[in-house]
Amino acid sequence: MARLAPLDLENLTPEQRAVADAIISGPRGGLRGPFESWLRSPGLAGPAQALGEHCRFGSALPRDLSEFAILLTGKHWRAQFEFWAHARLAREAGLPEDIIEAVRTGQPPACRNAAQQAIYDLVTAYFAANRVPDTVFNRALAELGERGVVDLVGIVGYYGLVSMTLNVFEVSLPAGEPEPLP
Repeated sequence: MARLAPLDLENLTPEQRAVADAIISGPRGGLRGPFESWLRSPGLAGPAQALGEHCRFGSALPRDLSEFAILLTGKHWRAQFEFWAHARLAREAGLPEDIIEAVRTGQPPACRNAAQQAIYDLVTAYFAANRVPDTVFNRALAELGERGVVDLVGIVGYYGLVSMTLNVFEVSLPAGEPEPLP
């Protein structure tokens, strides 16, 4: 059960309404995940949702690679809702099921190409030590380019914020959905 009561969308403040309308009319099409929690602070919600829109829909990374990074982040933070939502999106983007399952269970995935491996190595190295060795960084830079690495860092950082929001406010999965993460 969520820690915050659902918002009455008919009684939002003008600031909340502006952010809610931007989210609903944007590529997401609705208020799911962290957005109701964030709407309690429109000054946070507006920039955060705009950053998220770039990270999810405007990144230099192809969608399957972006979703891979999001799954790694959701797994790291044990964000059940995040992993549940993005596993479906990862499948739609073409990320192989065995890679999704490996991330879900905490196993090294059988990456299909150098870009997948570079993302896996950079993200997991950072989560393990809060640093990235030069060899890992240089391989990611060679595979993804400067903008790709910057966008990767942005994706992982943004979805860390999303994961924390979902976990702290105990945003529930839809009724009947089992938690995907062990």
